[in-house]
Amino acid sequence: MEDEEGAAAMEADAAHSGRGEAEDEEVESSDYTSEDEGTEDYRRGGYHAVRVGDSFKQGAYVVQYKLGWGHFSTVWLAWDTVHSRYVALKVQKSAQHYTEAAMDEVKILKQIADGDPDDSKCVVKLLDHFKHSGPNGNHVCMVFEFLGDNLLTLIKYTDYRGIPLPMVKEICRHVLIGLDYLHRTLSIIHTDLKPENILLVSTIDPTKDPRKSGVPLVPPSMRTDEPPPKVPAQSGNGGLTKNQKKKIRKKAKRAVAATSEGSSAVASADTDGSDDRGDLGTTNEGSPRQDGAKKRVTRDRRGSKGAKKMMAMKADLKCKLVDFGNACWTYKQFTNDIQTRQYRCPEVILGSKYSTSADMWSFACICFELATGDVLFDPHSGDNFDRVNWRLHFLGGIKCWLHYKLALEPCKISTSRFPHFNRFFACIKITSR
Repeated sequence: MEDEEGAAAMEADAAHSGRGEAEDEEVESSDYTSEDEGTEDYRRGGYHAVRVGDSFKQGAYVVQYKLGWGHFSTVWLAWDTVHSRYVALKVQKSAQHYTEAAMDEVKILKQIADGDPDDSKCVVKLLDHFKHSGPNGNHVCMVFEFLGDNLLTLIKYTDYRGIPLPMVKEICRHVLIGLDYLHRTLSIIHTDLKPENILLVSTIDPTKDPRKSGVPLVPPSMRTDEPPPKVPAQSGNGGLTKNQKKKIRKKAKRAVAATSEGSSAVASADTDGSDDRGDLGTTNEGSPRQDGAKKRVTRDRRGSKGAKKMMAMKADLKCKLVDFGNACWTYKQFTNDIQTRQYRCPEVILGSKYSTSADMWSFACICFELATGDVLFDPHSGDNFDRVNWRLHFLGGIKCWLHYKLALEPCKISTSRFPHFNRFFACIKITSR
């Protein structure tokens, strides 16, 4: 699943693109998994059944494989045949309220793109949008620049141990450039800022970047005139079997190897810890060596973690804000139900008015998570007042709570490792009421 997680994210926004929908609703149907949107919503007003090789907009975009899905759309890697580049294609559900939400998103994205002609504002760029007619209705489709892994994936690559502060600062610099552009220039509030909605421009593992090949992995389907299936393949890979997907990945890796021969060992590290020499668990005489096999597997796993951490340390930290499915303007807001729970600001929890400061609260939570690998606030569902009371009045106030939070795991989050926290504490004037 990590193979798709990075690039995936391009519009991980699919999960949050409806207006007025409660974003932290749990999906209770057993038909849904983290890798598969299920089949229930492949009906009139629901998802469009996309297949690998399908063409959109008179052949302008050819579907390569699935990047991700959400409750309101699916997102696909596509090949732009006009400009010879990879793009992320988001296909919205076709019901009227999803269409209206998508057009609101397009309006915001066009405003963002129009004000950033030199692509310097660290916000994802909308390249194209159109409507696609299918058996389930008319679907708004959005085409975005293809980006890399999200910040949650970067955190996972470090095994949730936190990212060095110089790297955190570099990431924050790009995020703040994007937020400053949205807030001061455009009066836009993102409303769902979180690690999953901030994408690196490149993939952490270079071998997983399809752009390295410069050519499409899948040619246009010869069956585009046939009616699409009523439901997608159960594999959750957009119609590909596991073997087919494996072949595509191998082809991509070969293309990468051809263009980056002689690159560092990190770039070609086998991150799943497999041993391709084929001698794992046997001696030269062919007799089993289970103990040796276990030890080698353990070493491979440790090596895999080490390789991932090395990749993370060498990652290009330029990043962009994505997922404007719930964005609004300071002067025109669509709903009071905004933000993912862990990054939700007190005024939203209390049902009060909100503005750009809501994004800044989320940003501060993300900074802490990047530096420590730990979520700053991890509330459970329940009464809103209880949640904000828990946030702001716990343990004598925010300052005391942060001291408590850092003291829980002193080896992991020590003030000697993060000396800036002491300076931060000295500046805090907030106390409980």
